[in-house]
Amino acid sequence: MNRILAMFAAAAALVGGTDALACTSLVATPGATAEGSSMVTYAADSHTLYGALYQQPAADHAAGAMRPVVEWDTGKHLGEIPELPHTYATVGNMNEHGLTIAESTWGGREELEGSGLVDYGSLIYITLQRARTAREAIDVMTGLVRDHGYASSGESFSIADPNEVWIMELIGKGKDDKGAVWVARRVPDGYIAGHANHARIHKFPLNDPETLYSPDVISFARSKGYFDGKDEDFDFSRAYAVTDIGAVRGCDARVWSYFNRFTPKGTMDAWLPWIMKAEGEAFPLWVKPDRKLTANDLKWMMRDHFEGTPLDMTQDIGAGPFDSPYRWRPMTYKVDGNEYTHERAIATQQTGFSFVSDMNAKRHDAAKGILWFGVDDANTCVYVPVFNSNTAIPRSLDEKTADLLTLSWDSMFWVNNYVANQAYNRYSQMIPDIRRVQSGLENEMETDVAALGKTLEGVDYEGARQILNTMTNHWAEKTTADYHRLGDYLLVKYLDGNIKKESNGAFERSPEGMPVQPVFGGYNERYFRSIVDDAGERLQIN
Repeated sequence: MNRILAMFAAAAALVGGTDALACTSLVATPGATAEGSSMVTYAADSHTLYGALYQQPAADHAAGAMRPVVEWDTGKHLGEIPELPHTYATVGNMNEHGLTIAESTWGGREELEGSGLVDYGSLIYITLQRARTAREAIDVMTGLVRDHGYASSGESFSIADPNEVWIMELIGKGKDDKGAVWVARRVPDGYIAGHANHARIHKFPLNDPETLYSPDVISFARSKGYFDGKDEDFDFSRAYAVTDIGAVRGCDARVWSYFNRFTPKGTMDAWLPWIMKAEGEAFPLWVKPDRKLTANDLKWMMRDHFEGTPLDMTQDIGAGPFDSPYRWRPMTYKVDGNEYTHERAIATQQTGFSFVSDMNAKRHDAAKGILWFGVDDANTCVYVPVFNSNTAIPRSLDEKTADLLTLSWDSMFWVNNYVANQAYNRYSQMIPDIRRVQSGLENEMETDVAALGKTLEGVDYEGARQILNTMTNHWAEKTTADYHRLGDYLLVKYLDGNIKKESNGAFERSPEGMPVQPVFGGYNERYFRSIVDDAGERLQIN
């Protein structure tokens, strides 16, 4: 989530020196998935976000009770709104009914920053406590900003239940009007969609029950001078967002990569001019994938660095001597007066937490929502199963266990950072070891979850809840312990630039018990050539 709000979040995804959040959310409808599930992913990317799993229990409230509204980014108390008689339980970005809401900030026109009472983060979590379905959630969210005003900048939301997936985009009206303008579209069944810090809804049908919008979404744009054409030509993104290289290269490109992976080869090439230079037409809001997707597909999509595309981050000298798909901030830089950019992929080092939400009404009510939840970089994290009925948060995922300034080996976030930050320096050498442990854990968990149909057969809701609480706790604590051991293993194996030899699961020793000579891994050929290009005359010895 966006802990530090940026007025132009889309451009800020490329600009260094800020701590703006640049989140990614990808979605798949039931007809586009192998099990008939709705799926939503989310990466909460921020340089100041500690990854933890948040929870609110279901509650009954007395007449006249008020709910405080605390701004998600800053912790600032914004005010209070009337509480409902009953609110639903939430775990992460999912509630007890399997409803999931994710977001990405795009900022938009600076003068439209909201000045109301409900910020975008509160909008998500208050709604999860008050809505059972995606359509109810849209009603709740738009009602909250209508009645109490909106306090943030432009935002995209993924809103899904086991049956439907919607994308809603919303922006405030500025200091003189505390409300907001918005549009929401249901993603057609059988299709996939996504958003990543740029408004993705362009033109939309004005008389379609699967498209909802505020009554003044067009007239307000006219009044501000953002649009002067025919109603049917109105483009929400063009009117309210900022479309520039930052918005397309640093933001839309992430969604393009998702579409590119799951459509026939070459299908998405037509939109490369848009992605690379903001030229031509924007690519579609949704596409039909060439096969049915699984939760595992979405997990690996969240680990994407544009591999196999023209933006592949491992293929230029910026990847360094170990083919690293990471670039440290700032994201733009100048050389000889020319400005350049690093790519901004879905997977990034500054992720606080990410998830893949799998919602399916055919499962037991206690498990109809599975939040595959991970902390730190999605590329190296392990996704642990959390269920819509869970009431117990594992110690390793509890926000009280540690924070961003307090290391704890009981914290999955810190243990994952221990592993990832070693790999960043010698990526090509270490990532196979990480994949072995990561994939092993996730494969075991997926097998465990796949057996739940039989395990929960005939079990009542409370009994199922206890089983699922135990399962989540087991896998979270096991993952934390196994990754701590993995971090220790990486430190020993790759100490001082060497690579220790192994056999039968142990580092090799001589017959006398001494360590054998390690392998000198060196660098990749591209890096050696770059050294020769820079200083070959001085370094050549023959």
